[in-house]
Amino acid sequence: MLKRITHLILTSVLLFNLCGCVALVAGTAGGAGTAFWLGGKIDQQVNASLTHAVEAVTKTFDAMRLKITKTTVKDEVAQIMGEYSDGRTIWVDVHKISNKSSRIEIRVGATGDKAASRKILDKIKRYL
Repeated sequence: MLKRITHLILTSVLLFNLCGCVALVAGTAGGAGTAFWLGGKIDQQVNASLTHAVEAVTKTFDAMRLKITKTTVKDEVAQIMGEYSDGRTIWVDVHKISNKSSRIEIRVGATGDKAASRKILDKIKRYL
């Protein structure tokens, strides 16, 4: 009987430790995924209000014949999502820094095509 209780306690402790390791591995994987996501994004601060920057993004999408799939505008941030003709998703976030400046963040595709993102940013800056 004592041997059975000892085994039960030992098994419980090992199972508890195993769950902790799984959570640690999952947390590490999540952190690596976030770092990968942020690594594929380009950003730049511009001298334009949030409204003006969003208008420039919209004009850029039109000029480059990119499809806008979703637009969300709030007080301090706007997100414009779209897609390239090859189906890659485009994310453009515009963050208000002040009444006269904003930060534009762009990501193209799941792997973060920086050349395509740079091309979009350069076009946006022409409309500012």
